Amino acid sequence: MDFNDTPEEAAFRAEARAWLAANAPPRDAANSLAINQETGDFSAEFPQARAWQARKYDAGFGAIYFPRELGGRSGNALQHMIFMQEEAAFDVPATNHFMIVNRGCCSLLIKHGSQPLHRELIRPSLRADKVWCQLFSEPGAGSDLAGVRTRAERDGDEWVITGQKIWTSNAHLADWGVLVARSDASVPKHKGLSFFIVDMKLSGISTRPIRQLTGGSNFNEVFLDGLRLPDACRIGDVGAGWKVVVSFLAGERSNIAVKELQPLIAALIRLARQVRIGGRPAIEDGGVRERIASFHLREAGVRLTVQRMLTALARNEEPGPEIAIGKLVLGTLVQEMTAFALDLMGSHGAVMDADASPMAGVWQSEWLGSVVDRLGGGTDEIMRNVIGERILGLPEDVRVDKHLPFNQLRA
Repeated sequence: MDFNDTPEEAAFRAEARAWLAANAPPRDAANSLAINQETGDFSAEFPQARAWQARKYDAGFGAIYFPRELGGRSGNALQHMIFMQEEAAFDVPATNHFMIVNRGCCSLLIKHGSQPLHRELIRPSLRADKVWCQLFSEPGAGSDLAGVRTRAERDGDEWVITGQKIWTSNAHLADWGVLVARSDASVPKHKGLSFFIVDMKLSGISTRPIRQLTGGSNFNEVFLDGLRLPDACRIGDVGAGWKVVVSFLAGERSNIAVKELQPLIAALIRLARQVRIGGRPAIEDGGVRERIASFHLREAGVRLTVQRMLTALARNEEPGPEIAIGKLVLGTLVQEMTAFALDLMGSHGAVMDADASPMAGVWQSEWLGSVVDRLGGGTDEIMRNVIGERILGLPEDVRVDKHLPFNQLRA
């Protein structure tokens, strides 16, 4: 395929670049490496990020591939990627870490929502007036998401939710959440789930921040103690929650896969020019140059593979295996690149103190937080199963509990 911009894409790129230049200062090339917002506590920067998303939305750039009647521009995924590429050159608040979930929830409400409440939430969510979190993982159900034990019990026109969720990003800041819970334990685990949207301000919900390696607390435990939801908060049919989950996670993985890595590589090259090996700049060492070239080639491979996926989406086709491939390669690539940066720093690589470490400890924070990309939206092992079974046609992994009623499984 031709990876050059079409005339229409070039015109959109020029429009996006002109708007960004008029509304944001350019990013200082010497400080283009931004801390991964999943690694720290985002609370202080949250108001500025919401304001920036609202500004983009009002200008037609905040919901590019959503319908015009919902505040989008009826564009496509390629245009969204083009805007992300252009935005990376400007010093603006990071929004993607919470807008990934917001956009996923809005797409879900468009596709599966059937109640007036569902439609009412879309516009304010795309504008970031409402922020969402996903209440999926549990202490005993992470990669095996179908094993959730949070209960959803019907009580007339309401559902009573009881259980615990964990590793929930932005739960302490969220207005709404999407929740998967077990509504029937007498059937196999994939068939007894139901899917809900949750007002995070309701009584019966409490959050507890989790202290992370980086010192931040962006992840949370969420406790659901007799939370009562009207049936209007259910998405999809009773017991058909797994189908909704799969649809949601496919969108999340594609968002992870389009993350911009070129600024990270540029920052790594600058670091290699600054530090020294054997009295010479590290960039002059053949081994260092070989590693950086390898990172660049793999980044290009991911970027072009993901662009093939986005091309399919732009043609209203279902994306293929590119989602799983892109996510698997990207997660390990970020971790390897940041670890290599610490190696280049020598003893300074072990120092987190912003005053004593090169680049104020940003590389250290990036490395500690890089594990997020290998867990969120499906672990490496899950991605390898997807690739092996659905792409390479290998025999399915043995799942002895697949057809057993959930209430017969050992806790």
